[in-house]
This record gives sequence, C-alpha cells and structure tokens, in this order.
Amino acid sequence: MALTITSECINCDVCEPECPNQAISMGETIYVIDPAKCTECVGHFDEPQCIQVCPVECIPVNPDHVESKDQLWAKFRRLQAQAA
Repeated sequence: MALTITSECINCDVCEPECPNQAISMGETIYVIDPAKCTECVGHFDEPQCIQVCPVECIPVNPDHVESKDQLWAKFRRLQAQAA
C-alpha cells in the first residue's frame, strides 16, 4: 500500500527528508508520494516515517495502490537492487 498526501498538506517540508526511498517530492501545489517508490518504510522502519512526523495527519493509505506486506517487501528489495 503506497501512501498518499491529501490536500490538507501545509507544505511544512518535514516529510520529504524522512522518506528512506526518496518517494516524496514537491508537486504542483503540495508534496506528492511516488507509489512506485513508497514501501510504507517496510525494510527501513517499523512505521512510515512521513506519517510519524506529519503535523496535520494528511498521509493516508492510497486506495489506488493497495499492496500486501509481501508486495512491499518485494518492492523494497527491488529498489535496493536498483540503488546498488
């Protein structure tokens, strides 16, 4: 399950540097999460770091990109292999 950032985002800049997969970037008006890179921090942390630091709680699961833990682990391994 990739995460998404909703329109409640206040562009506080705290989520982007916390993402270990560099899945968060500035969009046209608010930050966005690339679902191809988002593993919900599986492989890095026990909980999504962006959710932990978000002061307005605007980062829910993206219903268009539902993935199991096994799929998230596979994505994590693929991203790590690409980075090597």
